[in-house]
Amino acid sequence: MVFACDYPAPPRDLPDGSSANIEAMKVGVRKIAAYQEDMNDYLTCIEAEELVAVQLLEDDEDAKKQRKTMFDKKYDAAVDEQTRAVEQFNAEIRAYKDRNK
Repeated sequence: MVFACDYPAPPRDLPDGSSANIEAMKVGVRKIAAYQEDMNDYLTCIEAEELVAVQLLEDDEDAKKQRKTMFDKKYDAAVDEQTRAVEQFNAEIRAYKDRNK
């Protein structure tokens, strides 16, 4: 079984909360939500891929440990990137709200 786990890039053209209007901010919210959904799909895909790969290793415990270590790093890096992107946009939302009090 071959998996096509496409790593999603975070949106690059999110609005600047210190100057964007409400419509631009709403577009940003939709982009971040889509990115989060894509990242969740990616994480689900690599989990499924890993389960299959580990089953193929059968009784090779050392290889399984190595794969687990590599998988954990890959998974954690993706979650960290997703968290950074969301936190950066949340800062823009706060800037927008502060400007429009």
